[in-house]
Amino acid sequence: MNGTTLHKTAATCAEELPGARLEHPFGDDWEVYKVRGKVFMLMTEVPGRPVVILKADPGDAEALANSNRHITPPGYHMNKRHWITLEGGEGVDKKLVTELVTDSYRLVVSGLPKAEQPVDPRTYDSSTQAAR
Repeated sequence: MNGTTLHKTAATCAEELPGARLEHPFGDDWEVYKVRGKVFMLMTEVPGRPVVILKADPGDAEALANSNRHITPPGYHMNKRHWITLEGGEGVDKKLVTELVTDSYRLVVSGLPKAEQPVDPRTYDSSTQAAR
């Protein structure tokens, strides 16, 4: 998957998530997706390469980075333990992007007060989204 397709795939996935909103708090070069005011995905270009920055469980982030050279911790300009940077390339497909975006969303939703959670983060997954 190339960088343009990466951004399009990630944006399409994020836009379908309940309660997700796109904002541009850092200018037009940054697309920031939030749920209930909390960031779960950022997209920009880092010296000419499109990247997607996602929240990830620290253990998962390490395993993802070890299994795919297009996934790197830390997230660009983010907390080193809880964010990853995803670039387009071999082994990065629609399924992986959708899973990573949905996992990031679920991690953020799980940290919200129960009354503010748009979905149950324990049961919501990318297959729920794909079924719509």
